[in-house]
Amino acid sequence: MAVLKKTKKKKEKEKKKKTVVKRAPNKTRKKKTVAKTKSKTLKKKALSIFKKHDGNPIVGPLPNSFWESEAVLNPGAVVLDGRVHLFYRALGRDGVSRIGYVSSKDGVHFDQRIPYPVYSAESREEAMKHYPYTSPARLVYDANLYSSGGGWGGCEDPRAVRLEGRIYLTFNMFNGWNSMRVAVTSIDEKDFLEQRWNWAKFVYLSRPGDRQKNWVLFPEKIHGKFAIFHNLDKGDPSHVAVAYVDKLDMSLTPQGSEPGSEAPDPQLLPDHIVAWHNRTRSASAPPIKTSDGWLLFYHAMDKDDPGRYKVGALLLDLEDPTKVLYRSLYPLLQPDEWYENDYKPGIVYASGAVVKDGTLFLYYGGGDKHIAVASVDLKEFIHKLKNKEQAVFSKKSVKVA
Repeated sequence: MAVLKKTKKKKEKEKKKKTVVKRAPNKTRKKKTVAKTKSKTLKKKALSIFKKHDGNPIVGPLPNSFWESEAVLNPGAVVLDGRVHLFYRALGRDGVSRIGYVSSKDGVHFDQRIPYPVYSAESREEAMKHYPYTSPARLVYDANLYSSGGGWGGCEDPRAVRLEGRIYLTFNMFNGWNSMRVAVTSIDEKDFLEQRWNWAKFVYLSRPGDRQKNWVLFPEKIHGKFAIFHNLDKGDPSHVAVAYVDKLDMSLTPQGSEPGSEAPDPQLLPDHIVAWHNRTRSASAPPIKTSDGWLLFYHAMDKDDPGRYKVGALLLDLEDPTKVLYRSLYPLLQPDEWYENDYKPGIVYASGAVVKDGTLFLYYGGGDKHIAVASVDLKEFIHKLKNKEQAVFSKKSVKVA
Protein backbone atom coordinates (compact mmCIF):
# COMPACT_ATOMS: atom_id res chain seq x y z
CA MET A 1 0.00 0.00 0.00
CA ALA A 2 2.83 2.36 0.86
CA VAL A 3 4.48 1.57 -2.46
CA LEU A 4 1.27 2.49 -4.36
CA LYS A 5 0.99 5.85 -2.52
CA LYS A 6 4.60 6.73 -3.33
CA THR A 7 4.10 5.78 -6.97
CA LYS A 8 0.94 7.91 -7.13
CA LYS A 9 2.71 10.90 -5.57
CA LYS A 10 5.65 10.45 -7.94
CA LYS A 11 3.31 10.49 -10.95
CA GLU A 12 1.56 13.62 -9.67
CA LYS A 13 4.94 15.41 -9.27
CA GLU A 14 5.99 14.35 -12.76
CA LYS A 15 2.67 15.61 -14.11
CA LYS A 16 3.21 19.00 -12.48
CA LYS A 17 6.74 19.18 -13.88
CA LYS A 18 5.44 18.36 -17.33
CA THR A 19 2.84 21.10 -17.03
CA VAL A 20 5.48 23.67 -16.10
CA VAL A 21 7.76 22.57 -18.89
CA LYS A 22 4.89 22.69 -21.31
CA ARG A 23 4.05 26.34 -20.45
CA ALA A 24 7.64 27.61 -20.42
CA PRO A 25 8.18 27.63 -24.21
CA ASN A 26 5.01 29.75 -24.69
CA LYS A 27 6.25 32.39 -22.23
CA THR A 28 9.67 32.37 -23.82
CA ARG A 29 8.22 32.80 -27.29
CA LYS A 30 6.05 35.69 -26.11
CA LYS A 31 9.02 37.50 -24.54
CA LYS A 32 11.09 37.03 -27.67
CA THR A 33 8.30 38.47 -29.79
CA VAL A 34 8.04 41.58 -27.60
CA ALA A 35 11.81 42.03 -27.56
CA LYS A 36 11.91 41.65 -31.33
CA THR A 37 9.24 44.34 -31.75
CA LYS A 38 11.09 46.74 -29.44
CA SER A 39 14.32 46.05 -31.27
CA LYS A 40 12.73 46.97 -34.58
CA THR A 41 11.28 50.16 -33.13
CA LEU A 42 14.59 51.24 -31.59
CA LYS A 43 16.50 50.46 -34.76
CA LYS A 44 14.16 52.69 -36.72
CA LYS A 45 14.76 55.56 -34.30
CA ALA A 46 18.49 55.17 -33.69
CA LEU A 47 19.98 57.43 -36.34
CA SER A 48 21.88 60.62 -37.08
CA ILE A 49 25.30 61.73 -38.15
CA PHE A 50 25.10 64.50 -35.55
CA LYS A 51 27.26 63.74 -32.54
CA LYS A 52 25.94 64.88 -29.18
CA HIS A 53 28.70 66.38 -27.05
CA ASP A 54 29.96 64.00 -24.36
CA GLY A 55 29.89 66.88 -21.85
CA ASN A 56 26.20 67.64 -22.35
CA PRO A 57 24.43 69.49 -20.91
CA ILE A 58 26.76 72.43 -21.58
CA VAL A 59 24.71 74.97 -19.58
CA GLY A 60 22.38 74.31 -16.66
CA PRO A 61 20.25 76.25 -14.16
CA LEU A 62 21.89 77.93 -11.16
CA PRO A 63 19.98 77.06 -7.95
CA ASN A 64 20.91 80.26 -6.11
CA SER A 65 19.94 82.64 -8.92
CA PHE A 66 16.69 84.60 -8.69
CA TRP A 67 16.17 84.57 -12.48
CA GLU A 68 17.65 81.24 -13.72
CA SER A 69 17.31 78.85 -10.80
CA GLU A 70 14.71 76.57 -12.39
CA ALA A 71 15.55 76.17 -16.06
CA VAL A 72 17.80 77.36 -18.90
CA LEU A 73 16.76 76.31 -22.38
CA ASN A 74 16.21 76.97 -26.09
CA PRO A 75 19.16 79.20 -27.04
CA GLY A 76 19.63 81.41 -30.09
CA ALA A 77 23.19 81.47 -31.47
CA VAL A 78 25.54 83.65 -33.52
CA VAL A 79 29.27 83.65 -34.29
CA LEU A 80 31.02 86.99 -33.89
CA ASP A 81 34.61 88.04 -33.21
CA GLY A 82 35.82 84.42 -33.16
CA ARG A 83 33.38 83.23 -30.49
CA VAL A 84 30.02 81.47 -30.34
CA HIS A 85 27.43 83.52 -28.46
CA LEU A 86 24.26 82.01 -27.02
CA PHE A 87 21.16 83.92 -25.94
CA TYR A 88 19.04 81.54 -23.91
CA ARG A 89 15.68 81.50 -22.18
CA ALA A 90 15.96 81.41 -18.39
CA LEU A 91 13.34 80.92 -15.68
CA GLY A 92 13.52 81.69 -11.99
CA ARG A 93 11.02 81.03 -9.23
CA ASP A 94 8.74 83.84 -10.44
CA GLY A 95 8.11 82.02 -13.74
CA VAL A 96 9.00 85.04 -15.92
CA SER A 97 11.19 84.21 -18.93
CA ARG A 98 14.29 86.36 -19.38
CA ILE A 99 17.28 86.14 -21.73
CA GLY A 100 20.66 84.99 -20.43
CA TYR A 101 24.02 84.94 -22.20
CA VAL A 102 27.06 82.65 -22.46
CA SER A 103 29.94 82.49 -24.95
CA SER A 104 32.59 80.03 -26.08
CA LYS A 105 35.71 80.00 -28.21
CA ASP A 106 35.34 76.40 -29.42
CA GLY A 107 31.54 76.06 -29.46
CA VAL A 108 31.31 73.47 -26.67
CA HIS A 109 33.09 74.87 -23.61
CA PHE A 110 31.35 78.04 -22.46
CA ASP A 111 33.73 80.02 -20.29
CA GLN A 112 31.87 83.32 -20.12
CA ARG A 113 28.47 83.62 -18.44
CA ILE A 114 26.85 86.93 -17.56
CA PRO A 115 25.35 86.74 -14.02
CA TYR A 116 22.30 88.85 -14.86
CA PRO A 117 19.67 88.87 -17.66
CA VAL A 118 21.02 90.60 -20.76
CA TYR A 119 17.48 91.22 -22.00
CA SER A 120 14.04 91.29 -20.40
CA ALA A 121 10.98 92.06 -22.48
CA GLU A 122 8.98 92.79 -19.37
CA SER A 123 9.31 92.73 -15.62
CA ARG A 124 7.22 90.66 -13.23
CA GLU A 125 5.08 93.73 -12.57
CA GLU A 126 4.47 94.23 -16.30
CA ALA A 127 3.69 90.54 -16.78
CA MET A 128 1.08 90.77 -14.01
CA LYS A 129 -0.87 93.30 -16.09
CA HIS A 130 -1.79 90.66 -18.67
CA TYR A 131 -4.81 89.52 -16.64
CA PRO A 132 -7.13 87.81 -17.59
CA TYR A 133 -4.71 86.01 -19.95
CA THR A 134 -2.47 85.37 -16.98
CA SER A 135 -3.71 85.46 -13.42
CA PRO A 136 -1.41 87.56 -11.21
CA ALA A 137 -1.64 84.85 -8.57
CA ARG A 138 -0.08 82.36 -10.99
CA LEU A 139 3.11 84.21 -11.87
CA VAL A 140 5.31 81.50 -10.44
CA TYR A 141 7.44 78.71 -11.90
CA ASP A 142 5.28 75.59 -11.85
CA ALA A 143 6.46 72.57 -13.82
CA ASN A 144 3.11 70.80 -13.39
CA LEU A 145 0.74 73.68 -14.12
CA TYR A 146 2.47 75.34 -17.08
CA SER A 147 3.44 73.22 -20.05
CA SER A 148 5.17 76.17 -21.76
CA GLY A 149 8.52 75.61 -20.06
CA GLY A 150 7.13 76.01 -16.54
CA GLY A 151 6.26 79.73 -16.60
CA TRP A 152 4.09 82.45 -18.09
CA GLY A 153 5.17 85.95 -19.02
CA GLY A 154 8.33 87.47 -20.44
CA CYS A 155 10.18 86.44 -23.61
CA GLU A 156 10.55 82.82 -24.67
CA ASP A 157 12.68 80.81 -27.09
CA PRO A 158 14.96 83.44 -28.66
CA ARG A 159 16.41 83.03 -32.16
CA ALA A 160 19.37 85.17 -33.16
CA VAL A 161 20.78 86.36 -36.50
CA ARG A 162 23.43 88.88 -37.53
CA LEU A 163 22.16 91.29 -40.15
CA GLU A 164 23.75 94.51 -41.43
CA GLY A 165 25.80 95.26 -38.32
CA ARG A 166 23.11 94.35 -35.80
CA ILE A 167 22.06 91.25 -33.90
CA TYR A 168 18.34 90.61 -34.21
CA LEU A 169 16.55 88.57 -31.60
CA THR A 170 13.11 87.17 -32.38
CA PHE A 171 11.20 85.59 -29.50
CA ASN A 172 7.79 84.39 -28.41
CA MET A 173 5.64 86.48 -26.08
CA PHE A 174 3.46 83.97 -24.25
CA ASN A 175 0.89 85.30 -21.80
CA GLY A 176 -1.73 82.56 -21.87
CA TRP A 177 -3.10 80.32 -24.60
CA ASN A 178 -5.05 83.23 -26.07
CA SER A 179 -2.04 85.52 -26.16
CA MET A 180 0.80 84.00 -28.18
CA ARG A 181 2.74 86.42 -30.37
CA VAL A 182 6.12 86.84 -32.06
CA ALA A 183 8.27 89.89 -31.30
CA VAL A 184 11.71 91.18 -32.29
CA THR A 185 14.41 93.39 -30.81
CA SER A 186 17.97 94.19 -31.94
CA ILE A 187 21.31 95.50 -30.73
CA ASP A 188 24.28 97.08 -32.47
CA GLU A 189 27.18 94.62 -32.76
CA LYS A 190 29.64 97.12 -31.27
CA ASP A 191 27.43 97.66 -28.22
CA PHE A 192 27.03 93.92 -27.90
CA LEU A 193 30.77 93.19 -27.99
CA GLU A 194 31.36 95.83 -25.33
CA GLN A 195 28.43 94.43 -23.32
CA ARG A 196 26.43 97.61 -23.47
CA TRP A 197 22.97 96.10 -23.57
CA ASN A 198 21.29 98.87 -25.54
CA TRP A 199 18.52 96.80 -27.07
CA ALA A 200 15.96 98.48 -29.29
CA LYS A 201 12.41 98.56 -27.98
CA PHE A 202 10.77 95.35 -29.09
CA VAL A 203 8.05 95.39 -31.73
CA TYR A 204 5.48 92.72 -32.47
CA LEU A 205 5.70 90.86 -35.76
CA SER A 206 2.35 89.11 -35.36
CA ARG A 207 -1.01 90.66 -34.65
CA PRO A 208 -3.06 90.50 -31.44
CA GLY A 209 -5.47 87.59 -31.44
CA ASP A 210 -3.33 85.51 -33.84
CA ARG A 211 -1.75 82.47 -32.17
CA GLN A 212 1.81 82.64 -33.50
CA LYS A 213 5.17 81.28 -32.34
CA ASN A 214 8.57 80.48 -33.77
CA TRP A 215 8.89 82.82 -36.73
CA VAL A 216 12.56 83.23 -37.69
CA LEU A 217 14.53 85.80 -39.67
CA PHE A 218 16.91 85.01 -42.50
CA PRO A 219 20.41 86.31 -41.72
CA GLU A 220 20.42 88.57 -44.77
CA LYS A 221 17.91 90.51 -46.82
CA ILE A 222 16.55 88.77 -49.90
CA HIS A 223 15.78 90.98 -52.88
CA GLY A 224 16.34 93.98 -50.64
CA LYS A 225 13.76 92.96 -48.02
CA PHE A 226 13.69 91.33 -44.59
CA ALA A 227 12.73 87.68 -45.03
CA ILE A 228 10.61 86.02 -42.33
CA PHE A 229 10.12 82.26 -42.31
CA HIS A 230 6.65 81.76 -40.84
CA ASN A 231 5.01 78.58 -42.12
CA LEU A 232 6.58 75.15 -42.50
CA ASP A 233 3.44 73.29 -43.56
CA LYS A 234 1.52 74.53 -46.60
CA GLY A 235 0.06 71.12 -47.35
CA ASP A 236 2.66 70.83 -50.14
CA PRO A 237 5.99 69.35 -48.94
CA SER A 238 7.86 70.98 -51.83
CA HIS A 239 7.14 74.50 -50.60
CA VAL A 240 7.27 76.56 -47.38
CA ALA A 241 6.11 80.10 -46.61
CA VAL A 242 8.37 83.14 -46.40
CA ALA A 243 7.20 86.76 -46.03
CA TYR A 244 9.24 89.64 -47.48
CA VAL A 245 8.84 93.01 -45.79
CA ASP A 246 10.49 96.44 -46.04
CA LYS A 247 10.49 96.84 -42.27
CA LEU A 248 9.84 94.66 -39.27
CA ASP A 249 6.32 95.65 -38.38
CA MET A 250 3.17 93.61 -37.81
CA SER A 251 1.23 95.75 -40.31
CA LEU A 252 3.27 94.15 -43.11
CA THR A 253 3.50 90.54 -41.91
CA PRO A 254 1.12 87.61 -42.60
CA GLN A 255 -2.29 87.87 -40.96
CA GLY A 256 -4.45 85.21 -39.36
CA SER A 257 -3.66 81.94 -37.64
CA GLU A 258 -6.69 79.83 -38.55
CA PRO A 259 -6.33 77.00 -41.11
CA GLY A 260 -6.46 78.55 -44.59
CA SER A 261 -4.85 81.81 -43.47
CA GLU A 262 -1.37 82.99 -44.51
CA ALA A 263 0.31 81.71 -41.35
CA PRO A 264 -1.88 79.03 -39.75
CA ASP A 265 -1.20 77.86 -36.20
CA PRO A 266 0.53 74.43 -36.57
CA GLN A 267 -1.56 73.15 -33.64
CA LEU A 268 -4.71 73.53 -35.76
CA LEU A 269 -3.44 71.81 -38.90
CA PRO A 270 -4.38 68.19 -39.64
CA ASP A 271 -1.72 65.50 -39.39
CA HIS A 272 -0.30 64.15 -42.63
CA ILE A 273 2.78 62.15 -43.57
CA VAL A 274 5.83 64.06 -44.79
CA ALA A 275 9.11 62.13 -44.91
CA TRP A 276 9.52 60.62 -41.41
CA HIS A 277 6.89 62.66 -39.54
CA ASN A 278 3.15 63.11 -39.47
CA ARG A 279 2.90 66.20 -37.27
CA THR A 280 4.84 69.21 -38.49
CA ARG A 281 5.60 71.85 -35.86
CA SER A 282 7.75 74.84 -36.83
CA ALA A 283 11.18 76.13 -37.80
CA SER A 284 13.76 75.54 -35.09
CA ALA A 285 16.87 77.66 -35.79
CA PRO A 286 17.15 80.50 -38.33
CA PRO A 287 18.35 79.40 -41.79
CA ILE A 288 22.07 79.05 -42.49
CA LYS A 289 23.35 80.12 -45.90
CA THR A 290 25.45 77.52 -47.73
CA SER A 291 26.61 77.32 -51.35
CA ASP A 292 23.99 74.61 -51.93
CA GLY A 293 21.02 76.47 -50.42
CA TRP A 294 19.51 77.73 -47.18
CA LEU A 295 19.83 75.05 -44.50
CA LEU A 296 16.80 75.09 -42.21
CA PHE A 297 16.22 72.83 -39.21
CA TYR A 298 12.69 72.20 -37.97
CA HIS A 299 10.69 70.40 -35.29
CA ALA A 300 8.25 67.60 -35.98
CA MET A 301 6.78 64.45 -34.47
CA ASP A 302 6.99 60.86 -35.65
CA LYS A 303 3.71 58.96 -36.03
CA ASP A 304 5.35 55.86 -34.53
CA ASP A 305 6.71 57.81 -31.57
CA PRO A 306 4.07 60.46 -30.74
CA GLY A 307 4.58 63.15 -28.14
CA ARG A 308 8.36 63.49 -28.63
CA TYR A 309 9.93 66.49 -30.35
CA LYS A 310 12.49 65.58 -33.04
CA VAL A 311 14.54 67.61 -35.50
CA GLY A 312 14.60 67.40 -39.28
CA ALA A 313 16.28 69.51 -41.97
CA LEU A 314 15.46 71.19 -45.27
CA LEU A 315 17.67 72.70 -47.94
CA LEU A 316 15.91 75.66 -49.55
CA ASP A 317 16.62 77.43 -52.83
CA LEU A 318 18.95 80.43 -52.42
CA GLU A 319 17.02 82.74 -54.75
CA ASP A 320 13.55 81.52 -53.81
CA PRO A 321 13.66 80.02 -50.30
CA THR A 322 10.01 78.97 -50.53
CA LYS A 323 11.22 76.04 -52.69
CA VAL A 324 12.35 72.88 -50.90
CA LEU A 325 15.30 71.26 -52.69
CA TYR A 326 16.12 68.48 -50.24
CA ARG A 327 14.68 67.08 -47.01
CA SER A 328 16.07 64.69 -44.41
CA LEU A 329 14.38 61.30 -44.61
CA TYR A 330 14.92 60.54 -40.93
CA PRO A 331 15.06 62.59 -37.71
CA LEU A 332 18.50 64.08 -37.12
CA LEU A 333 18.13 64.67 -33.40
CA GLN A 334 15.83 62.94 -30.96
CA PRO A 335 15.35 62.96 -27.17
CA ASP A 336 17.04 59.81 -25.87
CA GLU A 337 19.40 61.18 -23.19
CA TRP A 338 18.56 61.87 -19.54
CA TYR A 339 18.97 65.65 -19.94
CA GLU A 340 16.40 65.58 -22.76
CA ASN A 341 13.84 64.01 -20.43
CA ASP A 342 14.58 65.63 -17.08
CA TYR A 343 11.66 68.04 -16.53
CA LYS A 344 9.53 67.57 -19.63
CA PRO A 345 10.18 64.16 -21.21
CA GLY A 346 10.85 63.87 -24.92
CA ILE A 347 12.03 67.38 -25.83
CA VAL A 348 14.87 68.52 -28.07
CA TYR A 349 14.25 72.14 -29.05
CA ALA A 350 16.97 73.22 -31.48
CA SER A 351 16.67 77.00 -31.67
CA GLY A 352 20.30 77.85 -32.47
CA ALA A 353 22.60 76.73 -35.29
CA VAL A 354 25.96 78.15 -36.40
CA VAL A 355 28.95 77.17 -38.50
CA LYS A 356 32.43 77.72 -37.05
CA ASP A 357 35.64 76.54 -38.71
CA GLY A 358 33.69 74.17 -40.96
CA THR A 359 31.75 72.54 -38.10
CA LEU A 360 28.00 72.84 -37.86
CA PHE A 361 26.87 73.26 -34.24
CA LEU A 362 23.23 72.70 -33.32
CA TYR A 363 22.26 74.11 -29.91
CA TYR A 364 19.10 72.94 -28.24
CA GLY A 365 17.05 72.87 -25.08
CA GLY A 366 16.77 69.43 -23.52
CA GLY A 367 13.68 68.50 -21.51
CA ASP A 368 12.80 72.21 -21.12
CA LYS A 369 15.54 72.52 -18.50
CA HIS A 370 19.07 72.18 -19.92
CA ILE A 371 21.12 73.39 -22.89
CA ALA A 372 23.00 70.90 -25.05
CA VAL A 373 24.89 70.79 -28.35
CA ALA A 374 25.37 68.37 -31.23
CA SER A 375 27.81 68.84 -34.11
CA VAL A 376 28.82 67.54 -37.52
CA ASP A 377 31.11 68.53 -40.38
CA LEU A 378 29.06 70.90 -42.56
CA LYS A 379 30.30 69.64 -45.94
CA GLU A 380 29.72 66.03 -44.95
CA PHE A 381 26.25 66.85 -43.70
CA ILE A 382 25.21 68.72 -46.86
CA HIS A 383 26.61 65.95 -49.05
CA LYS A 384 24.66 63.29 -47.19
CA LEU A 385 21.51 65.40 -47.13
CA LYS A 386 21.63 65.88 -50.91
CA ASN A 387 22.38 62.21 -51.51
CA LYS A 388 19.82 60.93 -49.02
CA GLU A 389 22.57 59.35 -46.92
CA GLN A 390 22.24 61.48 -43.81
CA ALA A 391 20.81 58.70 -41.66
CA VAL A 392 23.24 56.27 -40.05
CA PHE A 393 21.59 53.34 -38.27
CA SER A 394 23.31 52.48 -35.03
CA LYS A 395 23.26 49.08 -33.41
CA LYS A 396 22.31 50.41 -30.04
CA SER A 397 19.86 53.07 -28.87
CA VAL A 398 18.60 54.35 -25.56
CA LYS A 399 14.85 54.18 -25.12
CA VAL A 400 13.34 56.41 -22.44
CA ALA A 401 10.07 55.05 -21.06
